[in-house]
Amino acid sequence: MSRKALTRTTDFHHPRSTLLGLIVAMYSLGSVAAVPFCPFVVDKIGRRFPILLGALIAIVGGILQGSALNLVMFIVARFLLGFANVFCIVAASSLIAELSHPKDRAVISGLFVTSFSLGAVVAAGVTLGTFSMTSNWGWRIPSLLQVFPSLLQVYFIWFLPESPRWLVSRGRGNEAFDILVKYHAEGDETSEFVKAEYTQIEETLEAELKIAQMNQKEVLSTPGMRKRMIIVSFIGLSMQGSGVGLIIRFLSPILDNIGIHDNRTKNIINLVRSSWSLVNGTFIALIVPRHPRRRIFLAGSISLFVVITAWTIASAEYSVTHSKFSAQVVVVLILLHSPAFNLALNTLAFTYLTELFPFHVRARGIATYQWWARGAGFFTEFANPIGIDVAGWRWYIIYCVWNAFQVVFVYLMFPETSGRTLEELTFLYGDEREALRHGRVEVLRQHGESETYGTMVDSSARTIGPVEQG
Repeated sequence: MSRKALTRTTDFHHPRSTLLGLIVAMYSLGSVAAVPFCPFVVDKIGRRFPILLGALIAIVGGILQGSALNLVMFIVARFLLGFANVFCIVAASSLIAELSHPKDRAVISGLFVTSFSLGAVVAAGVTLGTFSMTSNWGWRIPSLLQVFPSLLQVYFIWFLPESPRWLVSRGRGNEAFDILVKYHAEGDETSEFVKAEYTQIEETLEAELKIAQMNQKEVLSTPGMRKRMIIVSFIGLSMQGSGVGLIIRFLSPILDNIGIHDNRTKNIINLVRSSWSLVNGTFIALIVPRHPRRRIFLAGSISLFVVITAWTIASAEYSVTHSKFSAQVVVVLILLHSPAFNLALNTLAFTYLTELFPFHVRARGIATYQWWARGAGFFTEFANPIGIDVAGWRWYIIYCVWNAFQVVFVYLMFPETSGRTLEELTFLYGDEREALRHGRVEVLRQHGESETYGTMVDSSARTIGPVEQG
């Protein structure tokens, strides 16, 4: 749904500032409301069916928004769409990571995130074609088209296998083994790799069960889990602190502040930005998994800080001189923000989250990320139009400060997770090795790949997997 189309229509009295912020923020509020329920549903009924549930709710929300007769219907629809989104994201990101071959996991998870840009390109193209409509179909058409991706999910979900790790956790090991054989060994049931992988999954989940039986307070009392929760909360907040929500949701007033008022020009810039994000996001998703996670996060965080600082300076220069060159620099920096954001957070976010959390708390960890990201999104989406209207370019200084802090936080807090299987990352921190002291990880390297594969062996064994000391 184009916010420019919404602010143009008379149906909702040209919403601006506070009212516009409330309408946009209702999507994030719906997401926050879904977080308490999502991890329990995903863990209870599997990874596939929560995607179906989210898609069905999104279909209802899209139809309600497209047929809205008043502001209340429109806001309720936004809430439902946000509520549905969390179920789809938490379940899909877990399924992708747990189903992917270890050496392909980071690439596939990165492309999953980048696919958002594909939808953004379609949305920008549609609104470019509908913004000139004088009737309310200028916003109803984009609203109703939101239903189409959910219809695709409802149809194709039946062709997807369930997570083999979830199946093992439910005592359905034979089904899990068959899936691993089909997707990781091209149907070869004698594959030593699949046998080692299955054994690692089975015995690591059995060891994790000891922790899963603890109550919530006891789990969070371990240093390793506390570090994970701090990191995931920070990543959620940084998704909004990066400034991406500012650009995606409020590009129109940003361009107004640099003298670009023509709606067609704004829509063209939005389409170019979305297309560019898709191109660089896909390229980054294919390249960055080859490099250590910390190095990529640091490079991207520094890039974000530089871009947003330069953007703020150029906007301040325009406010004084009204220079056309300063306005052009701002547009270029908005485009440069996309690869910096993809490098710093977007591409590796779900890869890193699934690697950071053990199976028994993975859905809870990703839901925690969603809670912080959507909670911060609700605040920023409500505050951004007010801040831009009142403070102008000075509002961007907040984002400069946050991104400077992000560089320091990533350097001090982010552990390295590349080059290990999800099972080996269960033992990421030293205290967890003690909690699971009856198990040890023996590393098996297969086919010369950079990824490692492990299987649990007796606690008296001398060899263990690589562990970062906490």
